[in-house]
Amino acid sequence: MRPFATRLRTACRLAAWVLVALSFGSSASAQTAPAGRPLKLVIAGLVHGHVHSFLHSAVDRSDVQLVGVYDPDPALLAAALAERKLPSSVGFADLEKMLTETAPEAMAIFSSTGDHPALVAAAAKHHVHAMMEKPLAVSVADGDAIARSAKDGGIHVIVNYETTWYPSMAETWRLMKQPSAGRVRKLVAMDGHEGPKEINVQPEFLAWLTDPVKNGGGALYDFGCYGANLMTWLMENERPRSVFALTQRQKPAVYARVDDEATILVEYAGAQGIIQASWNWPFGRKDFEVYTEHAYAIATGGGTLRVRTGQQEERTTPPPLAPDLQDSISYLTAVVRGTRQPDGPSSLANNLIVTEILAAARESAQTGKAVRLADATH
Repeated sequence: MRPFATRLRTACRLAAWVLVALSFGSSASAQTAPAGRPLKLVIAGLVHGHVHSFLHSAVDRSDVQLVGVYDPDPALLAAALAERKLPSSVGFADLEKMLTETAPEAMAIFSSTGDHPALVAAAAKHHVHAMMEKPLAVSVADGDAIARSAKDGGIHVIVNYETTWYPSMAETWRLMKQPSAGRVRKLVAMDGHEGPKEINVQPEFLAWLTDPVKNGGGALYDFGCYGANLMTWLMENERPRSVFALTQRQKPAVYARVDDEATILVEYAGAQGIIQASWNWPFGRKDFEVYTEHAYAIATGGGTLRVRTGQQEERTTPPPLAPDLQDSISYLTAVVRGTRQPDGPSSLANNLIVTEILAAARESAQTGKAVRLADATH
């Protein structure tokens, strides 16, 4: 296996050309949806629990035409079709056949994270834009492979995080990027819930979430990616200098093969990030704090924000997001239509850095030492 630093330099170079390729509008090679026609969409994979809400939303929207659903498990496939009363003709047990016969414009991926490279490669072969559930990849090598497929197929690859569509996060960015706020100094992310088994996720979802190969880890990857994603966004794709992590199994009888508790320290040139990812919170949370030289913003969930820019802290209600930023399907449609370029938390460039951070965190937890990232810059 290549040394970690070499793999990081490779990822950095890949991210650089991905940024260039996507800034050109790589959709020139992929299919572009006409403005007045519903987006032709397929779903690949049914083992990610988020697929159920996505499926409901896609079927109910007039701007989306769901033309195919793929999964190799006939029971999962039949259940998904029955759930929304979809005809059997929409179901496919063969991915290549679905992509060939339906000629989709976009593919939404709901597989294990470990299966992302193969599914993106299949989409790229047909010049179909791809969006997957977070995180991008379980390793730097897998991130490299996804980036190569995107370039070769001339497609956009989007990573969907629930927090991307939170008004509180957009308002945090706006406020903390005001010149009067000064430079970002500290970022703190707290993400997770009581545990996937404790909240009764679907059996097929639990099976790969607790698989160190298919998930990359446990809570470290499942929820550590949120903080790494938001921090990379707020730091404008600056790569960290080093990463140090501590993981634990607080419930070894439940999670015997993966961590259920992770804390990651991320060192930047002038700032520090703290990521607390857990399957042991008493309640679910997706909270994010940003501290600059002269201000702070504390977001609790999607709609609550506490801000201090002067003598007193204020509570504010963030304004709604633009229509094409309110949910993953609207965003994906805008990207395929060519009215928006992937950027920020959804972008491939951001998520290649997220992959580096998570891989470094996993290595650090295993060795007990900080992992210094390569000196190469984007």
